[in-house]
Amino acid sequence: MMLAIPFPHIDPIIVSFGPFAVRWYALAYITGLVLGWRLVRRWAAKPSFDIDPERIDDFLVWAILGVILGGRIGYVLFYNLPYFAANPEKILFIWQGGMAFHGGFLGVVVAGLLFCRKHGIEPLKLGDLLACAAPIGLFFGRVANFINGELFGRVTDAPWGVVFPRGGPEPRHPSQLYEAALEGLVLFVILNLLFRVEAVREKRGFLTGAFVAGYAISRMIVELFRQPDAHIGFLSAGSTMGQWLSVPMLAVGLYMMVRARRTA
Repeated sequence: MMLAIPFPHIDPIIVSFGPFAVRWYALAYITGLVLGWRLVRRWAAKPSFDIDPERIDDFLVWAILGVILGGRIGYVLFYNLPYFAANPEKILFIWQGGMAFHGGFLGVVVAGLLFCRKHGIEPLKLGDLLACAAPIGLFFGRVANFINGELFGRVTDAPWGVVFPRGGPEPRHPSQLYEAALEGLVLFVILNLLFRVEAVREKRGFLTGAFVAGYAISRMIVELFRQPDAHIGFLSAGSTMGQWLSVPMLAVGLYMMVRARRTA
């Protein structure tokens, strides 16, 4: 019999008031956005960026809309379009789960470009700041995925395998925690070490590219352990949708890093 760690049964609802409920998932988004906002606000006044911190306050609302709208639209289009085409009213039921990072990323990119155009800010300046703070939100989001017992990994005989309530009787990789570690902690440390180097901060777009490429690599690695969505399954040669969506991100990230080094 394979060893397994019992799933820590944590109620996904922290507290409820009648029909209203505060969930760990929502708290994770809020915590990531608020902590990221505070860091970006503190960094914005550095000579390398020289952005009014009050502009960062204004952008927080834009970022929230970009994450929520982009994340939901991305999930609908990339992961379950036939279902939502048949049940369009379900698109609005965000509290039932279903957000895609790749969509949320594109949503924030669009929001950032529109915001920068409106306020006369160089887009890559804001992008480099946001890139260094983004892993915070990824960390909390993946921990919330674990608490919800969703997006679990493939069956494993590793001693740290977890039996998830919705994953059958066999132990599985806690891939949500792998993602929290790689996309969150490791990427945050790498980006912030780079951020400390003034020469790197001056290479406009390098930090943005490092985040995009770093996320893509992390996601492609973790997808080797993560169970694909049941309605999608494995794609060609055992690949997954998450890996395919990460390929263009990797290409764009590497291009931005090379371009930043050449044009600095």
